Amino acid sequence: MNRTIAITAAAAAAALLLGTYLVTSGSKSDDKFAQCRSAAVAGELGGPFELVNGQGQTVTDKEVITQPTLIYFGYTYCPDVCPLDVDRNASAIEILEERGTLVTPVFISIDPARDTPEVVGEFAEVMHPRMIGLTGSEAQVKAASTAYRTYYKAHEAVDDEYLVDHSTFSYLVMPEEGFVEYFRREITPEQMADKIGCFVDQL
Repeated sequence: MNRTIAITAAAAAAALLLGTYLVTSGSKSDDKFAQCRSAAVAGELGGPFELVNGQGQTVTDKEVITQPTLIYFGYTYCPDVCPLDVDRNASAIEILEERGTLVTPVFISIDPARDTPEVVGEFAEVMHPRMIGLTGSEAQVKAASTAYRTYYKAHEAVDDEYLVDHSTFSYLVMPEEGFVEYFRREITPEQMADKIGCFVDQL
């Protein structure tokens, strides 16, 4: 009797383990980008936004993200971090272009008080000829930042000058897939290009 119970219990345990394996392995196979991902993100990230481009036109995420897109949140008056990060992104975009892959670089300002459409448009054009610079009202910028879960906070102004603390991730977004990956500051242009290329190859 005890032997029968033990066998039944073992069979039930084996079935549970097999079921768990099939569920988890099935969920992994459902992710066509699994081999490219370097980090998991809990919950949803990314989403709709409505901002203003360098020509003063109000645009939505659907109009901006028409091909693989690399998004960075920063501000044009940033003394060091933003120019370095955006230049790194631009270099990765150029490497990809040389490989035959077009990716749109996007810069979204988190300092709408100073970054007018003209200012952000000029900044983007200097950084890369295809870069799209976006700004907007405080509410529009806040909504975009919240969608991508970025952080920013302006310091107290001194003689109208101030710095803005902000997160420094870059986000890879696909037109039909939405957000697929983020990149930290430490990544090199070559590493970023390789990573983005992996995702694009799975489309």
